Amino acid sequence: MSDVKKTHGGHELAELVRKSYERGEIDYSLNPITLGNGYIHDGDNVVFCCRRGEREIELTEMFTDPDFSKVERKLLKDLDFSILTLYHEKFKNLPVVFGPSHVKMPLAEVLSKAGKTQFHCSESEKFAHVTFFLNGGENQPFPGEVDTCVPSLKGVPFDTKPELSLPEVADKVVDALGKYDFIVTNFANGDVIGHTANDSAKIEAAGYVSRALEKVITAAKEAGYVVAVTADHGNIEVLHTEKGKPHVAHTSNLVAFIMIDPVNNGRIELKDGSLKDIAPTVLNVMGIVQPDEMDGTVLCSGHEFGKDRKMLLIICDGWGFGDKSDNDAIFLGDTTYWDHLLESESWSSLHASGGYVGLGDGKPGNSEAGHSNIGAGRVVPQDDIRLDSAIADGSFMENPVLLDTIAKAKAKGSALHLIGLLTKKSSHGSIYYPLAVAEMAKDLPEVYLHVIFDGRSTEPGSAPALLEELDEMIEERGLNVQVVDGVGRGIALDRDGNYAKVKLAYDNMIGA
Repeated sequence: MSDVKKTHGGHELAELVRKSYERGEIDYSLNPITLGNGYIHDGDNVVFCCRRGEREIELTEMFTDPDFSKVERKLLKDLDFSILTLYHEKFKNLPVVFGPSHVKMPLAEVLSKAGKTQFHCSESEKFAHVTFFLNGGENQPFPGEVDTCVPSLKGVPFDTKPELSLPEVADKVVDALGKYDFIVTNFANGDVIGHTANDSAKIEAAGYVSRALEKVITAAKEAGYVVAVTADHGNIEVLHTEKGKPHVAHTSNLVAFIMIDPVNNGRIELKDGSLKDIAPTVLNVMGIVQPDEMDGTVLCSGHEFGKDRKMLLIICDGWGFGDKSDNDAIFLGDTTYWDHLLESESWSSLHASGGYVGLGDGKPGNSEAGHSNIGAGRVVPQDDIRLDSAIADGSFMENPVLLDTIAKAKAKGSALHLIGLLTKKSSHGSIYYPLAVAEMAKDLPEVYLHVIFDGRSTEPGSAPALLEELDEMIEERGLNVQVVDGVGRGIALDRDGNYAKVKLAYDNMIGA
């Protein structure tokens, strides 16, 4: 057994993670690990230091909903639980560290006010993106909007079935043609399978997407719909990193914007742009005036679509432009129809990362940013910009919700617990957030950090090194915080209603 440097718990937890690796576990789905101390008790104070939304909902429910009944759980009745951002409107009465800024007049609302009907459809892994995020942070459908969710796979690794639930999604979309003025759908495979380390599954997934595009677009053209195909960000088009390791993260690559008008033949002159230009383009096709809130540019100005046109928008999740080499799953896959679209139809290139979608310069895009910018018709500043700016300018340290939480812990003599993601750059958070809160809570005698391992924005097998680096950061900053347990993101941050998995993380944190 190797020597363990005992400091703030990070080195000790790193050793236990290495033992989990020996049992064949991976970062994303690491079973709960505990050092046996720092459990969350009644009367304690918790700050959930993740941001974004759809992946944080279930664990928050388990901690805060007194009527929770999905699975049996031990309820902590006297718990002060704060969330970093508003994960769902159902949590609006919880303390929210950085409250949301709702998008005014997103595409779905503009269409609704114009009297248009619309159909939003995806499998559950991406359902929040074609509803909540696309609709500007609105959880309820607008008048005339029908939302349909196809269940994603449960109980099996995604890469064992790279088609996911795409065949069912495609069927739902085909069935909706002719019934709605506007249809938007998300094909999840490029992102969901792109996050795995399985090259063959990625290549197969690319083929499934291409064939689903052929089925849906062929039917849409027969129904007279104007069709647009795009992506929210890149992912699956890169198989390996420069070091030869599996590439499992998002990219900063450009994405395609393809347009087809089956009624008015001839190529459409398309401009290059960014994701914010999609909503104005949809409105232009459908003859609806672009609201002042949208500053995106119409990508197809000059093309006459005629009156009362219906439109289909297909968002291929995680589907960027690759280098057409042996490192490009889309190039290697059976993507005959995708190749046909680029060879025969009108297309342009869109930026889907960094400042173009409200993220930090150079940061890869993500599904939340992508869909919110697509729906908003303008650049929507993302939470990472807001939070990083607050840390940089010092306003984070003056946040009233955090100050109140720390004051309560001090007054009660109770512990402060921080739940954070072990990564530096995920769209769901950063380890720097709980560290910043710990900086504010130096005077508290008990501050505990509950780690969620990433395995998506981090390289496979990197958790031990990150834990050891975390331990050293805590020491260097002179923080009074102990790392006490950890669990994989795929367990703690489930988004598919698998509460039995989430309960494993919950029980680990409360010592059940």
